[in-house]
Amino acid sequence: MTRESSASPLIFGGDAQSPRAALPVLPPLALYIHIPWCVRKCPYCDFNSHTASPVLPEEEYVDALLADLDQDLHAVYGRELSSIFFGGGTPSLFSADSLGRLLKGVEQRIPFASDIEITLEANPGTFEQDKFVAYRKLGINRLSIGIQSFQQEKLEALGRIHNGDEAVRAAGMARQAGFDNFNLDLMHGLPNQSLDDALADLRTAIALKPTHLSWYQLTLEPNTVFWNQPPTLPEDDTLWDIQEAGQALLAEHGYAQYEVSAYALPGRPARHNLNYWSFGDFIGIGAGAHGKLSHPDGRIIRTWKTRLPKDYLNPAKSFQAGEKALTNDEMPFEFLMNALRLTEGVESRLYPERTGMTLESLAQGRREAEQSGLLQVEPSRLVATERGQLFLNDLLQKFLT
Repeated sequence: MTRESSASPLIFGGDAQSPRAALPVLPPLALYIHIPWCVRKCPYCDFNSHTASPVLPEEEYVDALLADLDQDLHAVYGRELSSIFFGGGTPSLFSADSLGRLLKGVEQRIPFASDIEITLEANPGTFEQDKFVAYRKLGINRLSIGIQSFQQEKLEALGRIHNGDEAVRAAGMARQAGFDNFNLDLMHGLPNQSLDDALADLRTAIALKPTHLSWYQLTLEPNTVFWNQPPTLPEDDTLWDIQEAGQALLAEHGYAQYEVSAYALPGRPARHNLNYWSFGDFIGIGAGAHGKLSHPDGRIIRTWKTRLPKDYLNPAKSFQAGEKALTNDEMPFEFLMNALRLTEGVESRLYPERTGMTLESLAQGRREAEQSGLLQVEPSRLVATERGQLFLNDLLQKFLT
């Protein structure tokens, strides 16, 4: 899985629903499709991914995905999809025939916007020219390629199955297959990485002319090999130097930072991810997928699906593992922990439009955040200061009830 699908938007828990105003208009609707298999599990990965068997149950899984979608249709009747994101795992392990049958089934159930963005995550080790030409013909119009590094030593430390040359070729093959819009996923702060190492990776990526770059620091997550057997990571001073120099290099080449770890050429931000960060709606189907759906009466429901593929494929088990309705007390934190990741924030009016809550419900936290220099004093927008971006957790604490 590439980090871009931060597809797992941030979620905050609660257990009761409070009445709130009806929503004046429902937000854009997206679809996230989780395909949970990888050739090999990476030691840093905490996503819901599982090592693939020699033969994947593609037909059975597509059947299950469509049946899962059928159970969510009642909540989205009359709406259209603005974006679809295939995340994982490694979705490019699936054949074009399987993905084509799935996309056809989705469109029969929910109409597609005329300019729909459809993204597929892929790893360089799974690139096959004929397969990717076929993907493009299906209407998939954006790729997210999990590079992580171009340097062999770093790739081996990360447990990746491709090498640097394959990574470079993958970008060229994507363009040859007809993809004029693609993301490269790149990490920094890797084991024993120097400033020069990190900038060399960035320069190689920029030379491949992607429209979008996800560039983020390696973090050690619980329930991973790296958490239990930590590698030697760069010192904090080196990490800071990498961050500053890397951002300057990206800006120099026209890549504007629009989210904590996302950089894009003009007009090329990831529409699917923008929908997450601006508190849009999304259906989540597949093993472990999360969803968030708004209802005209003001209810906002988060759902999550069964995690293990064997359980997801078991007809005796439910696709949905749980759901919760967001409460009024949770709403400020829920909205802002997504929106404030955007470097330009969001218009203030989006908060009442997307939550059914008044701006006054943010007033106390907003005052405290502004006085602390974490939130800009900007009545028409909700946007973190530069300091607020650096200390986002401290900023969000101001809005916890």
